[in-house]
Amino acid sequence: MGLLSGIMGNASNVSVEDVTREWGLLLSENENIIAAYKLIRDYILFTQNRLIVIDIQGLTGKKVEIQSIPYRHITRFSVENAGHFDLDAELNIWVASHPIPIRKTFNRNANIYEVQRILADAVSRI
Repeated sequence: MGLLSGIMGNASNVSVEDVTREWGLLLSENENIIAAYKLIRDYILFTQNRLIVIDIQGLTGKKVEIQSIPYRHITRFSVENAGHFDLDAELNIWVASHPIPIRKTFNRNANIYEVQRILADAVSRI
């Protein structure tokens, strides 16, 4: 199901150490990645300061868009867990002054409640 989930675009947990090696240059001096998820080639990184969404584009993957969203700009978020017949869970994040949320889909193996906890903790610290 891992390959099928990847083809369908569902995010799953990835090693924080591996992601830090690959994307560590994006971090400020005292910033660490708390949790990381991979969506085919794209990544969602949670640090103690912000959410980083990495969108790898094109056939070659050389074009990369990196969104850095400070938690204080997240106005609300929602999670929907995977049901019995639904194979994925969904995360919606609304950012200040953007009416359309950032939407990401997680496979059944990802703990969507952990994602919700990370966001709730981060947003409540502001």
